[in-house]
This record gives sequence, structure tokens and C-alpha cells, in this order.
Amino acid sequence: MLSVLAGIATGAVLGVLLAPEKGSETREKISARGKDYADSVKDKFEKFKENVAGKFEKVKADVSQSA
Repeated sequence: MLSVLAGIATGAVLGVLLAPEKGSETREKISARGKDYADSVKDKFEKFKENVAGKFEKVKADVSQSA
């Protein structure tokens, strides 16, 4: 999953860098896309943490009931 995200980010940056625009516009686009990418990774990590925490709580409850 991480390699897919890295590939998407690399493609986005290369697309922006190769576009025929002013440098300031290009830097703004790179910054915006970088922020979008960081937000996406952050959201996915939060969902992953919630999923792991939920599974941990379920296992913990199962162990409590077994004892």
C-alpha cells in the first residue's frame, strides 16, 4: 500500500513539474498536492489504528470471557 501511495505522489509531482507554467504556480501546486497526500496518509493511518484497536479490544474481551 505504501508503494502505491509513493507512486501516486511521484506521478503527481512529476506531472506538475513537467507542466508549462510559471515557477510560483508550480510550487503552489506541489505544496497543495503534498498537503493532500499527507492528509490522505494521515486519514488512512487513523483508520488503521482504529481497526487495530477494535480488534485488540475484541481479543481482550474474548480472553476475559474465557478466563
